[in-house]
Amino acid sequence: MASLLAVSLLARIAIMAVAMALTMYVVLGLHMSYVAVGGVDGALTAGMALGGPLLGRVIDRRGARFVLLVTVVAQFVFWLSVPALPYAVLLVAAFPAGLLMVPVPLVARQAIAAMTTAGQRQAAFALESVQGELSYLVGPPTVILCATIVAPGVVAWGSGAALVAGGLGIALLDPPMRRADEAVPDTADRPRRREWLGRPMTAVLLMAFGTTLLLAGTDLAIVARLQDAGQMTWATVVVAVYGTSSVVGGLVYGSLSRPLPTWLLLGLLGAATVPAGLAPGWPGLCVAGVCAGLLTAPTLSTAADAVSRLAPDGARGEATGLQSSALSAGFALGSPIIGAVIDASAPAVGFVAAGLAGLGGALVGYLLSRRVPVPVPVPVPVPASGRARVSALEPCGAGTQPVG
Repeated sequence: MASLLAVSLLARIAIMAVAMALTMYVVLGLHMSYVAVGGVDGALTAGMALGGPLLGRVIDRRGARFVLLVTVVAQFVFWLSVPALPYAVLLVAAFPAGLLMVPVPLVARQAIAAMTTAGQRQAAFALESVQGELSYLVGPPTVILCATIVAPGVVAWGSGAALVAGGLGIALLDPPMRRADEAVPDTADRPRRREWLGRPMTAVLLMAFGTTLLLAGTDLAIVARLQDAGQMTWATVVVAVYGTSSVVGGLVYGSLSRPLPTWLLLGLLGAATVPAGLAPGWPGLCVAGVCAGLLTAPTLSTAADAVSRLAPDGARGEATGLQSSALSAGFALGSPIIGAVIDASAPAVGFVAAGLAGLGGALVGYLLSRRVPVPVPVPVPVPASGRARVSALEPCGAGTQPVG
């Protein structure tokens, strides 16, 4: 477990780095607009969202090492050729690159579910969520710093090399994807999707989508709020406070003895985000960041834990892939949705919209995850004469003795 967490952390930092490296290359290397950046990032994210369940299904059938090696080769070819591609070709190539992105979070979550007991899983998934926050704090700033020193094409090569190295490292570890007591199901015996993709799983996926939509919208609202106040230079500090608080919250949550419902944590996160728009400048946003950040990693970790518990044997990879797709879709849609709200109103309203999105996701998740009571049939009274006629038709020994 220690080796898996260490190598997957480096690989996840590389994933965050390549996304920023692609942005820096389009802006600084190709001298294109941010609209062009949005096109490439959107194609990459769309590919990742669609590729999650597909790669997860292949992992269920062929194992993690096969998928890791295939995706590593695909990423090696893509990032080696990025500095030589014109924008139109890069835009088209970004989609298959996202579709075959090295599935580091998917493999790590499935391995955690296989390598831990029920009592250890909460702490392990909390550490996995902390990894996501650390990769966000380390990967993009490192790329931005390197882009100011060397050419953007070189940064793209270096980021791609780090991603390939991380994928190869996990492939060499080859962590188990199933528990030791879990049999490998035949293709004919694999559970059908409609058997496990019911109300509880749908609720978790929707809450995962709502969480990342809230986070993406919050990031955009922070930038808009500080730009409106003329304090844009403090954006890095505010984002760092959010990320550091999330790391602390994940570690604290992992030490708790009992898990909390995903809908409750998401609802608290949304409620803590709504008043951030009233914060007076960057110091107030830092205070709001502490309150909301402490709930971020716990919300993400409890969603991953819920997916691992709800997914049946033989479909855990596909279920984890759907979770990754839901997270990617939330990140992809959060910025344009909250951006439209900010453009139509004010930066402070962006926090309100992001928080309400989280509250809405929590409410829908709660309603879907509620157990539907099974109606108990009420016995219909039968007249005495009727009972005699019914019992007369029963064979001897089946119930009431026949009436002679």
